[in-house]
Amino acid sequence: MTPDLGMEREMGKSSSGISYPGRFFTAASSVGLGESAIGSISRFKNDVALMLYGLYQQATVGPCNAAKPRIWNTVELGKWTSWSGLGNMPSTEAMRLFVKLLEEEDPSWYSRVHQDNVDQSLGVEINKEEQEAKTPSENYPETKTISENGSLLETQDKDIILEGVGSVSIYDQWVPSSISGQCPKPRYQHGAAVLHDKMYIFGGNHNGRYLNDLQVLDLKSLTWSKVDAKTIGSEDPSKKTTMAPCAGHSLISWANKIISIAGHTKDLSEAIQVKEFDPQSCTWSIMKTYGKAPISRGGQSITLVGSNLVIFGGEDAKRTLLNDLHILDLESMTWDEIDAVGVSPSPRSDHSAAVHAERYLLIFGGGSHSTCFNDLHVLDLQSMEWSRPAQQGVVPSPRAGHAGITVGENWFIVGGGDNKSGASETLVLNMSTLVWSVVTSIQGRVPIASEGLSLVVSSCTGEDILVSFGGYNGRYNNEVYVLKPSHKSDVPSKMLENGASDSVAALVPETNETKDMESEVYHPDQGGRIREIAIYNTDLMPRNVGKNENNARIMEAFRVEKEELEVALSKERLESLRLKQELSDGDTRKADLTKELQSVRGQLASEQSRCFKLEVDVAELRQKLHTMEALQKEVELLQRQKAAAEQDNLSAAKQRQSSGGVWGWLAGSPPDEN
Repeated sequence: MTPDLGMEREMGKSSSGISYPGRFFTAASSVGLGESAIGSISRFKNDVALMLYGLYQQATVGPCNAAKPRIWNTVELGKWTSWSGLGNMPSTEAMRLFVKLLEEEDPSWYSRVHQDNVDQSLGVEINKEEQEAKTPSENYPETKTISENGSLLETQDKDIILEGVGSVSIYDQWVPSSISGQCPKPRYQHGAAVLHDKMYIFGGNHNGRYLNDLQVLDLKSLTWSKVDAKTIGSEDPSKKTTMAPCAGHSLISWANKIISIAGHTKDLSEAIQVKEFDPQSCTWSIMKTYGKAPISRGGQSITLVGSNLVIFGGEDAKRTLLNDLHILDLESMTWDEIDAVGVSPSPRSDHSAAVHAERYLLIFGGGSHSTCFNDLHVLDLQSMEWSRPAQQGVVPSPRAGHAGITVGENWFIVGGGDNKSGASETLVLNMSTLVWSVVTSIQGRVPIASEGLSLVVSSCTGEDILVSFGGYNGRYNNEVYVLKPSHKSDVPSKMLENGASDSVAALVPETNETKDMESEVYHPDQGGRIREIAIYNTDLMPRNVGKNENNARIMEAFRVEKEELEVALSKERLESLRLKQELSDGDTRKADLTKELQSVRGQLASEQSRCFKLEVDVAELRQKLHTMEALQKEVELLQRQKAAAEQDNLSAAKQRQSSGGVWGWLAGSPPDEN
């Protein structure tokens, strides 16, 4: 039997824009069942084909009342067994299971079927106004499952219109987007940032090779395009080159520019480089910074807090893990190394960071060379003190290489892995209560469960949309997934119990008339945004005159305070310029002193060489002196020997002279006169 229009009104909208039972009949037609069959059920396995047949009969005919076929007719017996086994299952449930089974076995079935087949199978025109008037309570419960190839398994409860990220209507579920244009090369460890409804992708790693291309995704038209950007050299502005390939860096949107910081490159540098991309001129430039820049690294976290960038951790070119903390002032481009108190996080890379209430820096996860972490650390940027608060709710699994983004007071964590498998859960942390919860889970090896993916947030039609790109989970990905979060941020912040609210309240004098008014007090609304509220008590309308006068005094006090703050800000800017000039002069003096030091080192080297020669000469002279002393001793010995010999000769001569006779005559001695 064919369901009537009343049954159709009871069914929710499907994930592809076709309402039930139209979606069911379209699916049945695609597999070869029904009057307008356009497919063949024989392409499925026997058990799948029999189950599809049974569900189709249950949905269109109802419970099986046919007689059991004879045992020798195995085909008809299999059909009857599949149908009768469904019992008294409602036809609507059979339709839903039919579509679910088909999407599991053939996820791309709907793309091959045209929308016109729905009207042909139904023969009834669906009233558009009646469909738009349906409430969420009329829909089936939403599901949160993604198949291994990235398609949705159970999405028949809400609409998806693949025309811009703002048209996604499914909440808390990752949806693959249909993108036009030339897709970028698959990659991970790239940088991503949103500027003027466009997502910029720069660099990354593909098959072990660093990339340097700049890709742009228009989030309204969902169209990829490549930017042919050039690099202006810092030494010669007229010389243009291409940007060096890099990976593990960070992209930040700032003042209508895109800033790229840090990252691994083949051309090793000692310090972190800061690069700026100007969308107007399509050029990269290397920015000059002041102060002591941190050592070069990749896999760090960089968080924008006001006009400052807070950099933590990472891994340097020698694969040394870091846990140092640095701040770069984007207005003065000055580096400052922070020595925080308390127990800091252990050295790590590929972690995530977020800022809450412009005061608290949160660090989550990351990894070392042998393990991954799931710890949470908080740094108070006012007192510069680390703490490790207790986490509540779902305990996150250890992970590194994940991506994080904040929406109001909610911090979404996507992807990552633990060196064994990818993280399947998309988590959210309420930064006010520090409670973890699971947004959605995925199945199989899909890009969302990847390491090194990017995550940005875009606001469309008054709602926030998360956009994910790339990643690596055994293969390099370049798919785009979107998620519309439904989490609200209406819980008061525990970390601000004694913070900004007290300071604002102190500016307003507490009177009977002002107790009923909250003036310029900021609270997070349900969408996570900050709004300014002013609540007036309608019972006090007769006092409007007095209240207006009091309000005028309050506004005057605020105006005076504002002027004082502006004066103080001007002084700080002047002081910053003065310090910047002093730093520049210091750099010049440092260069001069460096040259002088090099000259002194050269003179010292020449003196050391001359001293070495003198030492050699002294050694030679000492050797000669030692030789002369030995010769002198030998001469003295010879002289003594000569003297002794002469003495002996003299004694012999005297003896001969004293002897006479023949021997004396023979010796020629004169005869003794006596």
